[in-house]
Amino acid sequence: MADQRLPISLEFFPPKTPEGADKLRAVRQQLYALKPEFCSVTFGAGGSTQDGTFSTVREILAEGVDAACHFSCIGATQDTVRQNLATLQSMGVKRLVALRGDLPSGYGLGGAFQYASDLVAFIRAETGDHFHIEVAAYPEMHPQAKSPQSDLQAFAAKARAGADSAITQYFYNADAYFRFVEEVDALGLNVPVVPGIMPITSSTQLMRFSDACGAEIPRWIRLRLQSFGDDTASIKAFGLDVVTSLCEQLVAGGAPAIHFYTMNQSAATLALCERLGWTA
Repeated sequence: MADQRLPISLEFFPPKTPEGADKLRAVRQQLYALKPEFCSVTFGAGGSTQDGTFSTVREILAEGVDAACHFSCIGATQDTVRQNLATLQSMGVKRLVALRGDLPSGYGLGGAFQYASDLVAFIRAETGDHFHIEVAAYPEMHPQAKSPQSDLQAFAAKARAGADSAITQYFYNADAYFRFVEEVDALGLNVPVVPGIMPITSSTQLMRFSDACGAEIPRWIRLRLQSFGDDTASIKAFGLDVVTSLCEQLVAGGAPAIHFYTMNQSAATLALCERLGWTA
């Protein structure tokens, strides 16, 4: 697989404590050995401020690696978005991951932007081609979409508004990804769709995340994970087998790149890339 190595990117979330920040610095240094094209930084979970995101992006840029800033528009005004775009430009950021963002419970659709496509169009109007704009894609359908067709049309709106490429929600069924890519191509949308990969290291964590975001865990994987109980070593070994096989299918099928959801850990992503023959 080494000669079929794809470009990779890595995702981190902003740490909440000084200890977390120190740990993430060490994790990044370990993962930089994989020579990622860029590292993305999410918005703080649960609607926390952008400060942690921006400071983590600054650190990654200072470490000599391209950084993509997640950019959510829920509740934002045009002025706040304009100010944040100016800040990011002054920081030297060239990539954005443009998202609608999660709706806090009981929150109506306030602000100037109802959909991510509105945000993409606004960024393009304000900054031209300065930013490479990534958007989200959902091979297994966005959990709030009314139908697969409406979900695909929402993606098409983001592409037509000016998105350069897309990163998917994680999945464990390669067929769902390839079908989504075929549907995007059939609409004539020239937007590369990069699969997002979530290593499996903890069954309870994976079940919780997947229930929250609508990612499907195939029944055979779920049952096998449950059968291991608290046997962490077996869970990690099985997870490595499953996700390695998934990545091999994606490479063979022509995926343009791979985006790893690291969860601010290095071991699982390094092990995956080593198994794939993608380490230096």
